[in-house]
Amino acid sequence: MKFLARLSLRYWFAWLVLFYGVWLFLVLQGDNLALALEHWSMALAMALGSYAAGSTPMGGGTVGFPVLVLLFDMPASLGRDFSFAVQSIGMVSASLFILCRRQALAWSMLRGALLGSLLAIPAGILLFAPLIPELWVKLSFAVLWGSFGVFHLYRLAEITDCEHKGDPQCPTDFRVGFLLGAFAGFCVVSVTGVGVDMLVYAALVLLSRVDLKVAIPTSVVIMAFCSVLGVLVKSLAGDWQPGVFGNWLAAAPVVALGAPLGVFVVSLLGRKPTLLIVALLCVVQLVWACVSERQALSGLGGPLVLLALLLCLLGFEWLRALGLRREHSRGAISEFASATEAEAVSIEETLAPGVKAG
Repeated sequence: MKFLARLSLRYWFAWLVLFYGVWLFLVLQGDNLALALEHWSMALAMALGSYAAGSTPMGGGTVGFPVLVLLFDMPASLGRDFSFAVQSIGMVSASLFILCRRQALAWSMLRGALLGSLLAIPAGILLFAPLIPELWVKLSFAVLWGSFGVFHLYRLAEITDCEHKGDPQCPTDFRVGFLLGAFAGFCVVSVTGVGVDMLVYAALVLLSRVDLKVAIPTSVVIMAFCSVLGVLVKSLAGDWQPGVFGNWLAAAPVVALGAPLGVFVVSLLGRKPTLLIVALLCVVQLVWACVSERQALSGLGGPLVLLALLLCLLGFEWLRALGLRREHSRGAISEFASATEAEAVSIEETLAPGVKAG
């Protein structure tokens, strides 16, 4: 099996050769080298972002979005489009690496999320995202990922203790994945460029109680699919924000290796330290967003952000409660099956002498 896993990595290396060949061709055209060097700071930021993308349930856009929008004061729509573009390289590279290494995935929920996202993301990008004001996009991203960070800070030990590998044919997981893919694709991914990975991950670890070694690679694969779909829809619609190409040109060669590196390194070091650091970064970006928009949030804005944060946390806790109930049911069924099997063996051993004598 190890030999086959190593052998299959040739497909990932072939992808890298293809990507870097195309990237070099683009850089050598006109003044694109100068354009890439002009955006060197984004390449530096995405070195961290791509590692987080491969080692946590957070796409590279989780770092790219706040860097562009909060640090460089760019439009939120630019942050969303850049998330699609850069993740279509980094997350795809990480996904190919995961598949080539034959890592376990939660296939039931993944299949459902893929179908839901396929149906919802084009409609969300074309119909829903244009209706959302820039401020709402920025705050939606900040609150969603801030709540994710807060939840991990006080539930990290429980999340990292899950050991269930998932049921590849579970109809409930498929339905949950479909609903999450459709909802997140239409309302979250289309607006921020990220989000479905986090929601699918949350459902896996909180509702299905799946091991992080399965849940995180699954979240990487679904975000890669959504990013490529987002790029296709944006390209066909001709609706890219100015500035995306330059930032992508600088960051793409970094994330192509950075995201798979995150997948590999975290398998050696463990996920708890990385998740803790990223959770803190999520909380910091929420505070940063609120401080930078303090004038717009004056009056009822601040309390509304706090209410949205609490609602997200309640949603996570609701999933956790359902998951605990489901885990207890699964444990009771397992105990009943074991007891029944033991009883059957005992009866067989009791009857065996009589059968032989007869």
